Amino acid sequence: MQGSRILLIIGGGIAAYKSLMLIRELRRLGAEVVPVLTRAAEQFVTPLSAAALAAQPVHRDLFDLTREAEMGHIQLSRDADLVVVAPATADLMAKMANGHADDLASTLLMATDKRVLIAPAMNVRMWQHPATQRNLATLQGDGVLVVGPDDGDMACGEYGPGRAAEPEAIVEAIREALSLAPPSKPIAARDDAARPAPLRLGPEIKVGPLSGRHVVVTSGPTQEPIDPVRFISNRSSGAQGTAIAAALRDLGARVSFITGPAEVAAPNGVEVIRVETARQMRDAVEAALPADAAVMAAAVADWKVANEADRKMKKDGSGRMPVLEFTENPDILAWVSRSGPDRPRLVVGFAAETDAVVDNATAKRRRKGCDWIVANDVSTGSGTFGGADNTVTLISESGAEAWPRMSKEEVARKLAGRIAEALA
Repeated sequence: MQGSRILLIIGGGIAAYKSLMLIRELRRLGAEVVPVLTRAAEQFVTPLSAAALAAQPVHRDLFDLTREAEMGHIQLSRDADLVVVAPATADLMAKMANGHADDLASTLLMATDKRVLIAPAMNVRMWQHPATQRNLATLQGDGVLVVGPDDGDMACGEYGPGRAAEPEAIVEAIREALSLAPPSKPIAARDDAARPAPLRLGPEIKVGPLSGRHVVVTSGPTQEPIDPVRFISNRSSGAQGTAIAAALRDLGARVSFITGPAEVAAPNGVEVIRVETARQMRDAVEAALPADAAVMAAAVADWKVANEADRKMKKDGSGRMPVLEFTENPDILAWVSRSGPDRPRLVVGFAAETDAVVDNATAKRRRKGCDWIVANDVSTGSGTFGGADNTVTLISESGAEAWPRMSKEEVARKLAGRIAEALA
């Protein structure tokens, strides 16, 4: 981050106030920030505030004659190490996806040859609108990196996906984006003998370290029926698996996301397959293969009821309890790890343990035959199930690597990065 030059385009939304905190944090880490405000952004933050925090003049007008005599908008877009759009409104995303260039911000985005990272922020209905989702898919296909949005309360009073990622998450995404290889070769310098080589926006661009890779992710709990109205399940919210699918998507992977009945919404931009039972999840995984990697983050029930009732069980007044007979569910992780020619190159399991976490998870890795195990403590008071944070240990053939406590999104991004390295 030290010495990096970030071109920060601030879109016009209520989340624009977060861009000021982002500028301050990037400056603290040693980056140079060049702010660009859209006309709409000026309704939420003032150019003076952005300029004071960045210690740089704010750029606002495409037709600044002094700078445009030197093609200033071209120079701005090329001098940066990374272009960041935060917040990226629905309007800005539409302009980017469809090649509009009618103001300084959209022109810079069209003219740049550097990697672009966007932090979408908008009303939940705008985010979920088919047009926005089409634009998102187009941008990701063009190699644009995405951080967020988060689920949360909106300024308009609604709740759901569309809330801008927090500045800390954007900073981490910027750090990761800066570590990636450049998206394409630079345009050749002009000389007397040849015209400049065109900037190619086709398949030659590497859209992310996992571009062209297929990853299967399982998530959430399973529900094993007792009768038509009751079932056996567990406390998994699906938050960690969902975050992993989103992080892999952001690195360019095609993600098949197989989820049980989770509390959190499935991420956008992935193939979502919804299941209830362990048997259904196993069948869905088989249908999704082959894949380059599989991340088995679901909390699959070990047993199911063998004598499932076809009608609701009722008390008969005798005081006797019904007897439930159990049988083992399919071991999806072990099956994937030994799936022959369709076995993914990298199989990652999860171990939710309440005691002897590392020892139990290490034994599980050997028993199941997977490459890695992500072990976490789910004992009472750990706050893992249903919580926002996680403390994990990554266990592989080379040993156990303890990670510090961090948000589930940070765990997901770190794990996705490791997967990208392993598949490189």
